[in-house]
Amino acid sequence: MSRARKHSASAAAERDSRAKVGRRSALGLMGLGGLLTAGGVAAGVAGKDLILPASAESGTGAVDLGVGGRLENLIPPTYAPTGRRPRYRRATWSEQFQEGHEWSPGGEGVASAGADTEVFTRGDRSCRVTTRGDGVQSFVRRTGMEPIDLEGKMIRLLFQVEDVAHLDRMEFYVGSRELANHFSWTFHYHSAEGTNYVQSGDWVTVHLQWADVTGADGTRKLSSRGEPSVRSGFTDMSFAVYDDGKGPVTYRLQAVEVVPDTTDVFPKGVVSITFDDSHESVHGLARPVMDRYGMPGTLYNIAGAIGTEPFMGIGQMRSLQDSSGWEMAGHAYSLEAHDASYPELAAEEVDEDFRKLREWLVGHGFTSEHFAYPHGAFGKTRDGVPVDLLAARHFTTARSIISETTESFAPAMPYRLKALTGINDGKEIGGETLADVIEAGGALDRCARGGDWLILCLHRIVEGVPTQNTELSTEGLDRLMREIDKRGIEVLTVQEAMAYYA
Repeated sequence: MSRARKHSASAAAERDSRAKVGRRSALGLMGLGGLLTAGGVAAGVAGKDLILPASAESGTGAVDLGVGGRLENLIPPTYAPTGRRPRYRRATWSEQFQEGHEWSPGGEGVASAGADTEVFTRGDRSCRVTTRGDGVQSFVRRTGMEPIDLEGKMIRLLFQVEDVAHLDRMEFYVGSRELANHFSWTFHYHSAEGTNYVQSGDWVTVHLQWADVTGADGTRKLSSRGEPSVRSGFTDMSFAVYDDGKGPVTYRLQAVEVVPDTTDVFPKGVVSITFDDSHESVHGLARPVMDRYGMPGTLYNIAGAIGTEPFMGIGQMRSLQDSSGWEMAGHAYSLEAHDASYPELAAEEVDEDFRKLREWLVGHGFTSEHFAYPHGAFGKTRDGVPVDLLAARHFTTARSIISETTESFAPAMPYRLKALTGINDGKEIGGETLADVIEAGGALDRCARGGDWLILCLHRIVEGVPTQNTELSTEGLDRLMREIDKRGIEVLTVQEAMAYYA
């Protein structure tokens, strides 16, 4: 798992009055028909079109990949997602790299650059840069602009990497005086082994929030809690890319925008506490702790594991949902598909697992339309079909275990929801230490200060000391709940968080 930031407004009186009713109660009144989702074209997956015609003769559907391919012989979803795109957060400031823009490609690592009128996703062109292949920074930059205020704002980036084979990392800077004074975000470290948020050929959207700022220089400072010294007066911006020194990378920058964040709505942010794999310990050990604080969770279930050891049964799932307000979401239909991981299967096998999972959930009275990828993997299937495209046929969101940056409202890419995983309070077992989450300047502080959506991914709960980084002790879970409660951060299920946009 990559992490770029491991070490590194009060509400109006009227809104406060309304808040006393409780957002969770209001969300409960919305119903499932109000669920919404964000995304790109059509189904909202990486800019690919989704077409689902039903054949009267064969009863099959086809997926138009939008990139020169079409997948036939898919059974139409029994339960397609009812969610719709959430309210689009319109930019208050935007550069879309059309003719006449004043940004300049540069850096010693640039081999070539120019306008690309063949590959773009807005207007009639994008800004294309190819790196030199020696690991030196290349960038697209503008300085000397009219000062920009980023208080209560986040930055939205829209870009494409043609082939990620030699991609190393991506950074963004805002500052002044030719960037002598600046803040920086390292928003993507490319992994040679794990699933990456940035995939070859996809148009990718990234939101940069103040919770994720990784560095500062000159007169710009970060406090020990990660608080920036200023949030306004920025005249310079730079989008920077590094290859791995073993070959060039071609990237296209389509938009750099400033959009409102949600600190006015969720001034202390939102946490969603999610659990993967249906472990019985979630019901037996996690639930009593979370019940004490009135905090619900989202459980991503493997249908084929339910009722077998060491997983929970249908009755326990229903009790979590009906008595404690939990969300019963999907993780896989068969245990075999989960263990294999979807990228190891053919597209038809993955789509069939999705279809059976939704049928199973609905058939047992679980109405969530949300999903978490087995092992967080949403790359391409064995036969080259994007897994997130298939997920969009059946579910409203799909969660990963990528946490380079914190998730946002609305999500930048709802079929690649970001989550912090591996949280544990064991000794030298890897993962993410509980201290990094709950102590000063950690993930909770950053969430509470930035009004972000922090999605936590847990697995098993144990009574003693954890021995694996997928385990958290009951004492550790209680500490986590206590720290969330102390900060006044709202806890919502994934379904409730998305339903807010109805």
